[in-house]
Amino acid sequence: MKVTFLGTGTSYGVPMIGCECQVCTSANPKNSRTRSSIIVSDGKCNILIDAATELRIQCLINKVKRLDAVLLTHAHADHILGLDDLRHFNRSQKTNIPVYGSQDTVNSIYRMFSYVFSEVSSNGSRPKFTLTPIDGELSLSGMEITPVDVMHGQEKVTAYRFDKLAYVTDVSEIPQDSMDKLMGLDLLIIDALRNVPHAKHFSIEQAISIVSRLKPKQTFFTHIAHEIEHEETNNTLPAGIKLAYDGLSVEV
Repeated sequence: MKVTFLGTGTSYGVPMIGCECQVCTSANPKNSRTRSSIIVSDGKCNILIDAATELRIQCLINKVKRLDAVLLTHAHADHILGLDDLRHFNRSQKTNIPVYGSQDTVNSIYRMFSYVFSEVSSNGSRPKFTLTPIDGELSLSGMEITPVDVMHGQEKVTAYRFDKLAYVTDVSEIPQDSMDKLMGLDLLIIDALRNVPHAKHFSIEQAISIVSRLKPKQTFFTHIAHEIEHEETNNTLPAGIKLAYDGLSVEV
C-alpha cells in the first residue's frame, strides 16, 4: 500500500491568516500545511480518509484522478467540507462514491449536507455520495479495514487500521482496548499538535509516549500546528518518528 499525505495541518491551516510567526512566514514548503487528510492506495483502489477543506487543491497538487471510497474520522468542518468536491469525481467516474463513518458522523453529514440528499430538483451541480454507518470491520476492494474508537476531548472519533497501517488523528486519549487494536504496526500516523498540551489533541510529548507503548516500526506525526517548525522539530524526535508534510508518500 501507498499512503499520500494530502494535508498535515490543523483546522486553521498553516500559515494562519494574519500570523507573522516564524513558521507562518517560512520559505520552507514543509511548513505550509493544508487541513489533514490522506489517501491509502493499493494500486487499484484509492481510499480517502477525511475530505479536508482544500480537497480540490490537494487533489490537483497530488494528481489524484480517482477516488473509490471515503472514510470519515468525525464531522468537524476541517475534515468534511471537501465532500462537495466529490462531484468532480462523480463527473469523471460517472458513479456515486461511498462514504463511511460512525453513526454520529453519518447523522451530522445528513444535516450539514442536506442539499446533497434533497429531492428538490436543482439546476446546479451537487456531489453524489452514499452514506453508510460503520458497524465493525469493513472490506473495500479487498482491503480489510478496522475502525478504532479514540477520544477527541469528550468526543468519540474513528481511527482506521489497514493491516499494518493505522491513521489516528484528532486524538487526546486512546482507551486500552483501542491500544490493543493498534499493536503490531509497520506504520502509525498520529496526531501531534504542538509542544504545549491541548484538551483535544496529543502534544508531541504525549504522542511520543503513545508511540513508545505501541512500538510501530515507523511513525509520522500529523495535524501539526503553526508553533511547530518542521526541520527544528524533526531533529529532536526519537528514531523512527518524523513529522509528515503535505505531499509526502510512504510505502507500507
